[in-house]
This record gives sequence, structure tokens and C-alpha cells, in this order.
Amino acid sequence: MSAPRYALEDFEVGQVWPLGERTVTAEEIIAFATQFDPQPFHVDAAAGERSIYGSLIASGWHTASMLMRMNCDAYLLDSTSAGSPGIDELRWLRPVRAGDTIRAELEVVEVRPSRSKPDRGVMVSRWRAFNQNDELILTMRGMGMFLRRAAAGVDEKR
Repeated sequence: MSAPRYALEDFEVGQVWPLGERTVTAEEIIAFATQFDPQPFHVDAAAGERSIYGSLIASGWHTASMLMRMNCDAYLLDSTSAGSPGIDELRWLRPVRAGDTIRAELEVVEVRPSRSKPDRGVMVSRWRAFNQNDELILTMRGMGMFLRRAAAGVDEKR
């Protein structure tokens, strides 16, 4: 396995990372919800139609999980990521329905080297996800811990 491409030093305030897009299917909405959030409007199309949403909708946790996967594929798996101390301000603003295509982006809002552990730091980000109509469906503030380039043995950015 090669050295990761991105380390703490590669994140700059104001930088926006596109996370890609994906189309959501009814099958994956039901599969996720059956296991993790089995509310009727997430697992049964007829119940969804009778609900205040008018159709089957994805669990908000499913939407957040899809964004996490998009984040991994966009850059995280090629970085010095050391996990996360958490997220703040997670908001589900619009339901995600079968057939929706969601796209997401991450904006760097703060980069903070650790004072007590000089080999790492924290990158604070604002996540935004949109549907195919460019309607904002999710916002979140996240924190990721990343090793610094020298500590991770990573050469200058490739």
C-alpha cells in the first residue's frame, strides 16, 4: 500500500472538496431502514404514501451514512485520517426519496494543529448535500483528526 496522499497540511480554510454523487434506490432505503431505523415510512412504500411525506423516504441516518461513504471515496481513504472526535449540527432539511440523486461537498472551516500532540491536528468542516434539484437536503459540521505529514512519513503532496 502506498503512502497516503493527504495529510493535515493539505487542508486550507475555504477549500471545498466535492464528494461526488449517487442515486438512491428504494431497495437500499428499505434495506438500511430494516436493519437500523425501521419506522414505517422508511420500510414500507404504502406506509410512506400514507405518511406526511407522501412516499417512501430514506432514514436521515442512511443519508448521513451515504455521505460518509462519498467522503471516504473522495479523499479520506487516501489520507492520514485518524478518526473523528464527533459531529455537530446535523440537520436533515428535506427527505431523500427513491430515485433522488444526491451530491455533496465538504468545506474546510478550520485547521487546528494539536498543541499537546504535535504529530496531529483537527480539520473542522461543513458538509452540504443537495438533491438533483439543487435543494439542500443535509448540513453537518464535522471534525476529523489527521496526522501531520512528517509524523505519517508522507512526502510532499503528490
